[in-house]
Amino acid sequence: MSSFGEIISVSGSLVKANGLTSAKMNDIVEVGDLKLIGEIIRLESDICYIQVYEETSGLHLHEPVMTKEIPLSVELGPGLIGSIFDGIQRPLTEIGKKFGGFIPRGVKLPALDRHKKWHFVPKVKVNDKVKPGDILGEIKESEVIVHKLMTPYKVNGRIKSIGEGDFLIDDNFALIESNGKEIPIKGYQTWPVRIPRPYLNKLPVDTPLITGQRVIDTFFPISKGGKACIPGGFGTGKTMTLQTIAKWSDATIIVYIGCGERGNEMSDILSEFPKLEDPRTGKILMNRTIIIANTSNMPVSAREASIYTGITIAEYYRDQGFDVALIADSTSRWAEALREISGRLEEIPAEEGYPPYLASRLADFYERSGKVETLGGFNGSVTIMGAVSPPGSDFSEPVTQYTIKLVKTLWELDRDLAYSRHYPAINWINSFSKDYDFLVDWFSTNISEDHAEYRQKALELLIKDNNLQQLIKIIGEEGLPEQERLIVFISNIIKEGFLRQNALDPIERYTILEKQFMMLKTIIDFYDKATNLMTKFHITLDEIIDLPIIEEIKRMKYIPNEKYKDIKKISDKMEEEFKNLL
Repeated sequence: MSSFGEIISVSGSLVKANGLTSAKMNDIVEVGDLKLIGEIIRLESDICYIQVYEETSGLHLHEPVMTKEIPLSVELGPGLIGSIFDGIQRPLTEIGKKFGGFIPRGVKLPALDRHKKWHFVPKVKVNDKVKPGDILGEIKESEVIVHKLMTPYKVNGRIKSIGEGDFLIDDNFALIESNGKEIPIKGYQTWPVRIPRPYLNKLPVDTPLITGQRVIDTFFPISKGGKACIPGGFGTGKTMTLQTIAKWSDATIIVYIGCGERGNEMSDILSEFPKLEDPRTGKILMNRTIIIANTSNMPVSAREASIYTGITIAEYYRDQGFDVALIADSTSRWAEALREISGRLEEIPAEEGYPPYLASRLADFYERSGKVETLGGFNGSVTIMGAVSPPGSDFSEPVTQYTIKLVKTLWELDRDLAYSRHYPAINWINSFSKDYDFLVDWFSTNISEDHAEYRQKALELLIKDNNLQQLIKIIGEEGLPEQERLIVFISNIIKEGFLRQNALDPIERYTILEKQFMMLKTIIDFYDKATNLMTKFHITLDEIIDLPIIEEIKRMKYIPNEKYKDIKKISDKMEEEFKNLL
């Protein structure tokens, strides 16, 4: 069987080759004299269809093709945190140092630094029995992350040698005796990106991923291990919202995939993240962040691989017991890559030219989220949040519709809100959180027993207000009955004083859950008391909206998080002013 062949056809990023009799599906191949990196995506008789992850211009017939006889895989080990990779895990920082601003074709650098020594502290001793996923020792990977060196998958046995010291990742950190053989354990392992990493059990999601964004945490929360999508047209704030979540969420590790987005957006992340301070640790944010940068001007096929590269890295840290947030911006560009590759394969297209397997590929990706019991007995989670960029804000297009059916949380961005500078521009009528039903007990225990009740009241007010807005366009607000005018008035306070949030204000950009609840409770209590006064004591709405406390309620959001209990003073003052009205 031969692992060498030759090119017989080149069509964009798709190359056909014959003669590779030892080739298998998803094998990595080196294409042409430049040894461009590619992956076999179809086999027909003795012809291999290869998607090449680099620019194919200049390739010609009969150039050599060689299969590496291994699937597309990533290196997993210390050194991933704080790194920036492309879609196939080439280290962009190292490439930049070596070659300048452009990636030469055919360049191959290891993802992990082979020259850096890591201090290893063993957690097992000689003669201990170990199984896959067990922790052999720890390495301080960054100022805030302690990397756990795990027993590789399918390795069972007894520790023959292990010791503390400084090692290169290619060194043998330990020796495991298994079935009479000595298996060396290096500082890293490889894993095929298209195969989900194994775990013992999938666990119920019961803890929210706290983002500090009030519209998300209070109204449409996502659980650790959940899956969410954030669809929106051009300029509605998808990237900004996802970057805000990456900065402020309480996930231990962030994997940010810039999948096919514009280069200027990705450059903002690359320049901003290394300078940002992590509010949870006081250290820089890159100490717990991994970035995969694959912009729209890079080869389209590499977009398809970048999603799998990112989720495999996320699963690796999940297996160490971490809570990982994976942010994909955007899955629409990934789907466009699928569509282009499918077209070059001459497959029969489905809706809007996308391949018929689009829904199943999306499902395969989102199903790799979840909270699990790992092989080593830890609890870890991967939370997936994906942006969707429907052309012309057409939410009926296939990628958006399939994604909404797959996720448990939807943050739909509204163009009108975005253009009126309402941030985050999440539409509170069309968005939803199916995760909240599983999080009610957590909110009840950790925040307030009344959390669900106040949340439901606020959402009902906003829905009523939305219906009344149609009527207001016809008869004007003054034509409404006083009780309905009160609904509109309170809804405006919720929109402006609670849902609207300034990402650039040092106080406003992040709100703790306790403060969020007290803010919402104060607004809803105001509505309940005002309704009572109007119905039982015939106090007019004009008298109520003249109360001085209203301005303080609108400005609650500027109270610092550490002083959130001061909101109780506003609530007490509100009681006093209502008594004075009587």
